[in-house]
Amino acid sequence: MKRIFIAVSTEPGGDLTRMMSSARALLGNENIKWVDPAGIHITLAFLGDTSADRIRILDGMLRERCAGFGDFDFVLSGTGVFGSKSDPRVIWIGVSQAERLHALYELVSGGLRETGFDIEDRKFRPHLTIGRIKSVSDPERLRSVLRRYDGHEFQKVIVKELILFESILQKTGPLYIPIGKYPL
Repeated sequence: MKRIFIAVSTEPGGDLTRMMSSARALLGNENIKWVDPAGIHITLAFLGDTSADRIRILDGMLRERCAGFGDFDFVLSGTGVFGSKSDPRVIWIGVSQAERLHALYELVSGGLRETGFDIEDRKFRPHLTIGRIKSVSDPERLRSVLRRYDGHEFQKVIVKELILFESILQKTGPLYIPIGKYPL
């Protein structure tokens, strides 16, 4: 069994890297587990523990579905949190100009359902998770830091492939290993 997910990999550029460093410095006294910039991605589907047989089925479906989809791009812009104002849980970077990303999600999620995979039945909200909040002593300070980036466009992301990752949980944070790449 492997703990797997399907994602679009994102290499952080200068503006995004600076924003992440700045937020980390400004919120350094808060209990936040910051994501390693080398591992940031946009998850299309988290499938969890999956057998080798099911991974082979998934591999075939992704090869077939992704072929001929075509390269596309989207923009990373803005910031926010998931969770309530008084109890934020995740700090994220938003995604805009993402019509083709949504189309890719629909294509993949349809294939997952057809091949018998269970996926969450909720609206797709593409984002980059940059921090997981354990606790914050000053939620208003967190909101203030993130407001600095309202509407800010960090970078354009060009997507040429979809990646199937294995996620190995470690004390230092998850390790993401590509186990399949699917050209678009």
